[in-house]
Amino acid sequence: MLEKYVKAALKQEVCSLVLKNATYVNVFTHKLCQGDIAIKDNKIVGIGNYKGEVEVDCTGKIVIPGLIDGHVHIESSMLTPEGFASLVVPHGTTSIIADPHEITNVCGIDGFNYMVEASKNVPLGIYMQLPSCVPATPFETSGAIIDGKMTEEEIKKEGAYGLGEFMNYPGVLACDPDTLRKIEGAQKANKMIDGHAPMVTGDELNAYLSTGISTDHESCSAEEMLEKLDKGMYTYLRVGSYTKDLEIAKAITNENSRRVIMCTDDKHCADIFYQGHMDEALRKVVKAGVEPITSVTMATLNTAEAYSLKYRGGIGPGYFADLAVVDNLNDFNVTLVIKDGSIVAKDGKPLFDVNKRYLPKTVLNTVHVKDFTSDDFKITLKGKKANVMTTSANGVMTGLEVCEIESKNGDIDIKGTDYLKMVVVERHKMTGNIGKGIIKGYGFKGGAMGISVAHDSHNIILLGDDNESLLKATNALKDNGGGMVIVNKEENKTYVLPLDIAGLMSSKNPMYLVTESQKMIDKAYEMGVDKNREAFFSLVFLSLAVIPHIRLVDKGLVDVFKFDFIPLDAE
Repeated sequence: MLEKYVKAALKQEVCSLVLKNATYVNVFTHKLCQGDIAIKDNKIVGIGNYKGEVEVDCTGKIVIPGLIDGHVHIESSMLTPEGFASLVVPHGTTSIIADPHEITNVCGIDGFNYMVEASKNVPLGIYMQLPSCVPATPFETSGAIIDGKMTEEEIKKEGAYGLGEFMNYPGVLACDPDTLRKIEGAQKANKMIDGHAPMVTGDELNAYLSTGISTDHESCSAEEMLEKLDKGMYTYLRVGSYTKDLEIAKAITNENSRRVIMCTDDKHCADIFYQGHMDEALRKVVKAGVEPITSVTMATLNTAEAYSLKYRGGIGPGYFADLAVVDNLNDFNVTLVIKDGSIVAKDGKPLFDVNKRYLPKTVLNTVHVKDFTSDDFKITLKGKKANVMTTSANGVMTGLEVCEIESKNGDIDIKGTDYLKMVVVERHKMTGNIGKGIIKGYGFKGGAMGISVAHDSHNIILLGDDNESLLKATNALKDNGGGMVIVNKEENKTYVLPLDIAGLMSSKNPMYLVTESQKMIDKAYEMGVDKNREAFFSLVFLSLAVIPHIRLVDKGLVDVFKFDFIPLDAE
């Protein structure tokens, strides 16, 4: 097998594909180089002066290594792995480190196995991490439980590239036996372990890292990121639909940049189609002040090295031919994408079958909700003060304010205020749980809106100012197997976009989902959602009980700092 590479490099055989007159980013020596890039089958065999069966003139263009998303949840695109690939590959992404944490929390190992199998259908390197926190916390009702014993068995299997983001840092610090058993299982299997440690610093960070966790994408400040870098972690710059870590990009230097990775984490299909994927991340990071070749290195070689993707992330003989051709190193408009030596996308269009699907019954019909009445959505306070959640438009952190809330007829009276009811309806086991809270500043008025995507246990999360509308929204998601919903009380109309796969993703054509989801987003803005925030993506993080400060789950309000429940009533 090696003979063909050697002979092609020595020009004793014709190369399969040659990028002629190429200017390319050399991530090894941090410079631009010139020469024909010669490819034999799936590998680069030489750089110099070559002929090929297929030749592409790259005069005036720049060739970069195929982009690698260092941490992404495919489910957040609301697309199947096949649909996701059809959108991201034309933007120059050739590999991803995927954590199917979302569908595994709904469907258990069946969900994980579905993602592994579906990922085999596409020209995109998908390295699947076994989710480490199913459920993410003990405070909520999830669809599945994967304990330490099961983790030990599943992490050994070929489909598990590593152990996904370890969000239960309190469990690590408390030396919870089952928590540590998961980490030890990954170590015994010689698999890497991803981290998730917002605001974990000092001795607690030392303790967290002593377990062998090696990455983190949750730095809340430049100072936090620098401490993690100093202690040997790979840290990420995220540019997704909701979280954009561009402020901490200012802390990146020539000296520390080789330990920084780029990722999207969560990105909606409409944002990928209209704005881009890792190419958009590069545009924003360069605009934020990071030097272009450094930015490319963070999105390619750094990630490949962090995840031991041998012979990927660079342009050189012996490396797999994962490449993207761009117009320049500021705009990063991708004109050609090569994966394992084959041209797979051109001028923004995929050149592979986007309709091929693997879809087992085990990930369908997953929304099971008890029957409710509108009275079940009443919020009764003992007094006039409540613990109210506040949010920012540009991050996943939430705040807590003690506010005076009026009540009337056994229910809060929020008419004419900036408050909304927020509810989380359990949808896995028909427990009848409804977590109830109050949120300030979201902007929506005149009904209810919600979604069956709610990190990380993915119960139904809704906002609204009318109990009947909240009931209608719940029933619409129940009847459609999950999805996005808006109830407009004035119009007496309910808008629904079904998400039939685990209540998280759609089996429909990607462009259908792009178009229809954008209509839902536009409708939410029309009904008052603050346009500085992502209409639905801001909502899906409000139950994420592993990121400070206040979250709402199906069992009530959680103070993440205390790692315990707090009452809705305030002193």
